[in-house]
Amino acid sequence: MLPRVKAGFELDRRLEADTHPILWLGLCELRLMNDSRWPWLILIPQRPDIHELHELTPLDQAMLTFETNLVAGALKDITGCDKINAGALGNIVRQLHWHIVARNEGDANWPGPVWGHGERQPWRKEDRHQFVSRLKEAVSAA
Repeated sequence: MLPRVKAGFELDRRLEADTHPILWLGLCELRLMNDSRWPWLILIPQRPDIHELHELTPLDQAMLTFETNLVAGALKDITGCDKINAGALGNIVRQLHWHIVARNEGDANWPGPVWGHGERQPWRKEDRHQFVSRLKEAVSAA
């Protein structure tokens, strides 16, 4: 299990409740959104009291870009998706977190956004473990 607190950093309770931990990268914790309609990942920079991208140091901004590209490439490889959506909103959860979502034409709400669409379909434990295992392998191979 991943630790909840790292060097003064605390994960927002809503992010903790809505996601499953996958692994730690250099800057970010990688988590899986508990909605199986989309392969939907969350990168959370492990910096306390950061709400906006521009609040990160230039080095942390570069690391976030690197980790986003690493994870997005691995996600595309294992899903074969048509499109990777990536971005941050922060209107509800202020803590800086970056969404990376694999999308396919014809998926739920295509081409609209994944946020606020329909009812969440939690991952089945077996499917989640299989997906996480494949993702970890793809990230490690990159």
